[in-house]
Amino acid sequence: MTTENENSRPVPPKNRGYETERLSYLLRQQEILAAFGTFALQTHSMEELLQEATRASAEGLRCDHAKALEYLPSEEQFIVRAGVGWKEGIVGHARIAADLESPAGYAFKTGKPVISNHLEQERRFRTPRLLMEHGIRRAINVLIALDEDRFGVLGVDSPEGERFTEADAAFLKGFANLLNLAIGRHLTEARLKEALRHQEVLNDEISHRVKNSLAIVASLLRMQRLAAVDPGLQNALSDAQRRVETIANVHDRLWRSRDERTVDLAEFLNGLCEQFCAEGLDAKTLKCDAVPVTVVTEQAVTIGLLTNELITNALKYAYPNGTGDISLSLARSEQPTYLRIMVCDHGVGLPRDMDTGAPTSLGMKLISRLARELGGRPEWQNAQPGTRFVLDFPARELR
Repeated sequence: MTTENENSRPVPPKNRGYETERLSYLLRQQEILAAFGTFALQTHSMEELLQEATRASAEGLRCDHAKALEYLPSEEQFIVRAGVGWKEGIVGHARIAADLESPAGYAFKTGKPVISNHLEQERRFRTPRLLMEHGIRRAINVLIALDEDRFGVLGVDSPEGERFTEADAAFLKGFANLLNLAIGRHLTEARLKEALRHQEVLNDEISHRVKNSLAIVASLLRMQRLAAVDPGLQNALSDAQRRVETIANVHDRLWRSRDERTVDLAEFLNGLCEQFCAEGLDAKTLKCDAVPVTVVTEQAVTIGLLTNELITNALKYAYPNGTGDISLSLARSEQPTYLRIMVCDHGVGLPRDMDTGAPTSLGMKLISRLARELGGRPEWQNAQPGTRFVLDFPARELR
């Protein structure tokens, strides 16, 4: 971060009696605080935030050394998270005691700013080795706290220069307050990201268990079908097994999309058709032509179940004596905000005595019910030859 007039550093007035010099010094500090506040709102990096805090606070007090210390509860020490003016290898590694006998520890424990203008003569505290190694003679430390949680300490140090004053402590405290708000925002964002990651793990576990449960149900139905003697019961159990597997496939594809609210229907329906092709079509071909449209997940589930039922029926009954084509299409309807789904074959067609308005078979009843759930009225047409299923329904797109 750079500030306006970057090379002009605040110079403490040599004679505090001259109010004009003192006012200029304080105004420069306010400019630095304002610039840091803007930077803190824009950055998304904790490291950059702490590093800029040490640089700017050192500039504000016209010193060459500053450090941001983070408290490590497990070690009962501080780690130097950011800093300026220190030898290589200090930032990110060096530790400082966090007890009441160190200036930073006292500021951390009591919450009071600590000014030490003569460390070599200091009797209240011991001088940390880090400061002695750099010839530091005066230091000022203030608490960085997030409500009840204490993050650490912001300190400015110097081997020479004028005494730190209460006004300097007030400046550094104001700096720490801005830092408190910025760190709090960063930690909140980090916790939200962690909560989202945890939620994803839970969703994965739930989806895995649902998939396994459906697979067990399908397996039980298969075992019952193999044990059954009556052909009608075998067919009924086979249909039930297929429908459970359909639900499992729809669930699996929706889960893999990683979008809990919406589904791209073109991608979704193409995937379902690929699944049919992978399982074998017995010399029949399946084509899919779907426009890109996104609908809410609840509606996509119903569309998936309906599509599976229609394609399965066409594969079973349209071409009993040979090969043939089956097509699935999804397009925008002539009615605004409506979609049209069609499944068409060129096979033997529907039985002449079949009343599509009052279906009797379980498959046709299921198709009729799913169509009503989508808000449309199913229409069975003679494709000459074959059968065409048409359904116009309102798209439930996320708004």
